[in-house]
Amino acid sequence: MSSLQTRTPWQVTRSVWFAMFMREAVSRTMANRMGWFWMIAEPVAFVTIMILIRTQLRGASRLIINAEFIPWMITGMMGFFLVREGLTRSQGAISSAQALFAYRQVQPVDTVLVRTYMDGMLRTVVLVLFILGGLGLGMHLFPDNVIKALFSWIALWALGLGLALIISVCVKLIPETGKIISMLSMPLMIISGVILPLNSLPHNILEYLMLNPIVHGLELLRLRFFENYHVVSGTSITYLWLWILGLNALGLLMHLRYKERLKAK
Repeated sequence: MSSLQTRTPWQVTRSVWFAMFMREAVSRTMANRMGWFWMIAEPVAFVTIMILIRTQLRGASRLIINAEFIPWMITGMMGFFLVREGLTRSQGAISSAQALFAYRQVQPVDTVLVRTYMDGMLRTVVLVLFILGGLGLGMHLFPDNVIKALFSWIALWALGLGLALIISVCVKLIPETGKIISMLSMPLMIISGVILPLNSLPHNILEYLMLNPIVHGLELLRLRFFENYHVVSGTSITYLWLWILGLNALGLLMHLRYKERLKAK
């Protein structure tokens, strides 16, 4: 009689992640028929609105050096939406899988990791669709440096993951924080330089806005799409990755510290 093989912890974790990924995929793509539509329609609506605004503010596009206004805005918008997923969709990640915590193999952090991965994959597909659509319309929307653009996209993804890990714990322990975070979404888009360039702002204001790591991530992503693009002064990849590593480390520590409370509530 052959003895039963004992699975390693990594094999167990991988099985848990795969099962939760499939559960999340079915929920996102089949439960809501309009899910795909809104993921594409939202950035299209923003771009359309900004084109209309641009007809009134023609000087805004001249502030962007060596990049067309619309492709510049689309890349920033898609990068911001990738980070924003960590701010918004992570809020219900733990509650949505509360029944699964009856299995000791499933941990609260697994739900956040899987959901962030799923959101990143979907946003990547939408970005590719925008690139193909832009090329069809004759826009310069294909990255000049594909490899570095991919790494910049992953960096924004990792930044969103760090925020998701922290926010998922905060919202679960203090539900009121979710409303505050949702209210900050639009102001954060404005101060991150998504729709209007930050170069036109006075230096004493810009130096405070540059404390926001999202600005650094978006500017680096744009630089990979437009190789001669003049980034906002003070943009630093080191500063961005210090934030990424710090947020992810803090988020994982919070999940470890409050693991039992997250399961019980």
